[in-house]
Amino acid sequence: MSANKLAVVGTGVIGNGWIARGLAKGYDVIAYDPAEGAKEQTHKAIENAWPALEKIGLAPGASKERLKFVDDLPSAVTGANLIQENVPEREQLKRQVLAEIDEHAHSEAIIASSTSGIIPSTLQKDCRHNPERVIVAHPFNPVHLLPLVELVGGEQTSSVVINQAYEFYQRLEMRPLVVKQEIEGHIADRLMEALWREALHIVNDGVATTKDVDDAVVYGPGLRWALMGTFMTFHLAGGEGGMRHMLHQFGPALKKPWTKLEAPELTDELADRVINGCESQAGDTSIKEWERQRDEFLVKLLDLVKEYWPEQEDKPLDGQNEPYDSNSMSG
Repeated sequence: MSANKLAVVGTGVIGNGWIARGLAKGYDVIAYDPAEGAKEQTHKAIENAWPALEKIGLAPGASKERLKFVDDLPSAVTGANLIQENVPEREQLKRQVLAEIDEHAHSEAIIASSTSGIIPSTLQKDCRHNPERVIVAHPFNPVHLLPLVELVGGEQTSSVVINQAYEFYQRLEMRPLVVKQEIEGHIADRLMEALWREALHIVNDGVATTKDVDDAVVYGPGLRWALMGTFMTFHLAGGEGGMRHMLHQFGPALKKPWTKLEAPELTDELADRVINGCESQAGDTSIKEWERQRDEFLVKLLDLVKEYWPEQEDKPLDGQNEPYDSNSMSG
């Protein structure tokens, strides 16, 4: 089993992001996706991502030529020390694919799902051989640039596997975050979903256009969030008294019905408003060009985040060879 071999099963937007990141960090990457034209789309995605990866800095030995696209799943997972599954977000399909991976992968290989919402205890149910090595490793688009990956273990997951995964993703220059309890949507997606639902209400009620909502985030809280997140932003809002003063002064406002949280019904009218608004914002610029602009921006922004918010080393689990406690654990 190669220590520098990453297998990617499912090569959509997320899968191709994993491939590009793996190649840029000097790994051999073997990919599998039965969809027609998948191989060609993967090569296009890598070419589009590579300029930004070059600006960040390629690892020694990094090469686009280290990608091998195969025609069947067993060939993809054999010999890999980590297999990243990225098939469509359908529970039965994911369980089926993960069970097949479990059947053919090396017994020491980590099997990780990129699922954005399904809990790992559900995903590992059909794995008959080594369900303790099945985890969630949820990244964020664009995967080749954004460092966060949420690591979640299920009822049968070994803490040793979580530790091994933590170290593997660090070698991919990612920022692993061990989620202390498995929960649908994990952490970041639940936060994004809350903002997304409120944004839909604002557009649906005619309060603002899609561009207005995006401007409100980009030129307001989004700038602060990129540096210090939610809690530290509010900590500073309390002035010298910090969060203590902020909660005392603004805590009562939490009782006010400012937000709705439940999503509005996605009517044809609301869908048209959102689609037309986004297409108007995009103008004549293609998606590929938007992706290139996004990547150039993120490269510069990541440099700023590193400069002002030095990475702090979190400890993974204690390394005991025991099932991961998905209900209560320390990260």
